[in-house]
Amino acid sequence: MNNFTIHNLDTVPEYSKAKLEQVKKQFGMIPNLLGVLSEAPGILDGYLALHQLFANSSFNAEELTVVWQTINVEHECTYCVPAHTGIAHSMKVDPALTEALRNRQVMPSEKLQVLHDTTLAMVRARGNLTEQQMQTFFDADYTQRQMLEIVLGLSQKVISNYVNHIAETPVDKVYEKFAWEK
Repeated sequence: MNNFTIHNLDTVPEYSKAKLEQVKKQFGMIPNLLGVLSEAPGILDGYLALHQLFANSSFNAEELTVVWQTINVEHECTYCVPAHTGIAHSMKVDPALTEALRNRQVMPSEKLQVLHDTTLAMVRARGNLTEQQMQTFFDADYTQRQMLEIVLGLSQKVISNYVNHIAETPVDKVYEKFAWEK
């Protein structure tokens, strides 16, 4: 067991306090991940900025969910899979899609399958996609912008997934009903 602190507004270092206050105001809670990240202001700021940028990318709610959950499941993040299941529900994503992602099943459409396969290949090959993998992505009506946006989403998820591994971040109570294990 490790000793990473999950900060709240009473324990947060002063340099991260304003950010956590803003998070609590926006979400009504401070997710445990952000409590951990608040120990280092650069990673907290970076994560929040990447999250906002990716959420505002050209992907719709289903596509955002495919990218996030494909990475979370591949990285075996027992904090992020439940959290993004809850987030997907709040974004009105079909629960059948979230269950397929959580259980490594076939996506409900060919286009989402291509996005899933491309994201998974991006993670596994560390960005070294083959010409065929890239062509399949573009043939599914995805764009160069969206290929780059997968990298943006992956950047965000590397922060959260890796931090959750080293900090053993417990799932927030609101997401416990979506608990997940490989």
